[in-house]
Amino acid sequence: MSDNLDQFDRKILAIVQRNCLTRSEVIAEEIGLSPSAVQRRLKRLRQSRVISADVAVVDNRKLDNLMTFIVGLEIERENYPVMDRFMRWAQGQDAFQQIFYVTGAVDLVAVILARDVTEFDAIAEATMSQFPEIKRMNTNVVLNVLKSGLHLPL
Repeated sequence: MSDNLDQFDRKILAIVQRNCLTRSEVIAEEIGLSPSAVQRRLKRLRQSRVISADVAVVDNRKLDNLMTFIVGLEIERENYPVMDRFMRWAQGQDAFQQIFYVTGAVDLVAVILARDVTEFDAIAEATMSQFPEIKRMNTNVVLNVLKSGLHLPL
């Protein structure tokens, strides 16, 4: 789909990924299109799943101030069926915010949120008992978030 994106699409995406509530009239004025053209493009971008969701990003510090844990998971012998099963399971676990399949010393890197270390320990225990093929969970506790974002450079 990226081949079908022109500069107007990219400008629209740059605006809405920072604030998905920006009105099409404001976008249109900023990029030089009519509001109806912006609406048509937004509809196409959503239907083609270039825009996969319109969400509210909640500031953790103003709500529960959950702790963030960066966890490297090492799986026995790169067991791909287990990785697939784990990924399906993790989709339903709200504590797992992001999971990356990576190269290096671990197979997966997960970003996990928990209220405290005790809750994280329960999450880790549940994960390890559900998936005994996970040999090790190497955990780093985030002390301070210096930058966090979901904006793609367009």
